[in-house]
Amino acid sequence: MLIFRESEQELVEWRPGVLTRLRAGGSLGTERLSVLEQWHEPGCGAPTHTHYDAEELVTVLEGSGEFWIEEERTALEAGDTVVVPAFLYHGFRNIGEGKLHILAVLSAAEPLVEYAEEAGTVLEIGGEGDVRRDAHRAVRRASRSR
Repeated sequence: MLIFRESEQELVEWRPGVLTRLRAGGSLGTERLSVLEQWHEPGCGAPTHTHYDAEELVTVLEGSGEFWIEEERTALEAGDTVVVPAFLYHGFRNIGEGKLHILAVLSAAEPLVEYAEEAGTVLEIGGEGDVRRDAHRAVRRASRSR
């Protein structure tokens, strides 16, 4: 039985105005999924990116955000969930006055992420590579394939 206690999970600033807690993932012992909880200050969010072959489900727990998948855009509020199919570029930003609080579930234990603004740099969420972006993300190991 795997139990993840919030008091033992590090809160990490992924970019200015964005705090992330890795709730579950490969480095924490899961085999096929990862779970991230994030808090985004007004105007902040996740820039356009892809997770390659991992599907993603994002639920808004608090606040409101503008979400996009490829060219399609929509506003989501607390209680809304969006499903992002594999391979598609997507992102979101907080459009409210308070924090945007989300929970994201991905169908891979160490999902890959490539940001459009950093094309060619592939990170592993929950990866344990030597080149670290932060405590949760490492540059993809050369032996891994997309």
